[in-house]
Amino acid sequence: MVMASRYQPLNEPTDRERAKAERRDALLREATRLFAQHGYAGVSLEDLGAACGISGPAVYRHFAGKQAVLIALLVDMSKDIYAGGQKACEAGGSPLEVLSRLVDFHTDFSLSRPDILQVQDRDLKSLPKAELLLVRKLQNSYIELWTNELAKLHPAGSKQSHRFRAHAVFGLLNSTAHSAHSPRTKKSGLKPLLSNMALAALTSPVV
Repeated sequence: MVMASRYQPLNEPTDRERAKAERRDALLREATRLFAQHGYAGVSLEDLGAACGISGPAVYRHFAGKQAVLIALLVDMSKDIYAGGQKACEAGGSPLEVLSRLVDFHTDFSLSRPDILQVQDRDLKSLPKAELLLVRKLQNSYIELWTNELAKLHPAGSKQSHRFRAHAVFGLLNSTAHSAHSPRTKKSGLKPLLSNMALAALTSPVV
């Protein structure tokens, strides 16, 4: 007779593993919020632990230190952005259709995760050299997704002009990290407004 009900299926996480993963996710969420509000240098492990209802030393069960938290935040963010950009490109279509999907993805990311963009803008330099190089590599790969489509849309344009357009759009969309959560900002209609502005910048004729 086979007895299976009492045993944990292979590869299925245990309750303890799930709880640990949930606590790690909570620490990353609170770190994003606190780093955005106070800066990486202005937040201690004790602050981070307290925000999650644990002691500062208990954070070490999940991360080797505060810098390891920052690494996880910014490296994972760069991987997420690049993966999202790849998905938008792999769906195929005309250059304008691909660029429209890239704009849609980036706008959603900027509006939904403004805190992490603030952390990147202010604290990227606090990463160790190896992780900083990895983030830069992922960012450059992401930019290349855009410039490849821009080269198809504007064959007379230079590579430099394509990068300029992409960076200009990133600046427009990422600026929401500083304004989208302001009480004075009306959220309704913000995404289509930003998307239309971004597409106008990407599709304007080469001069």
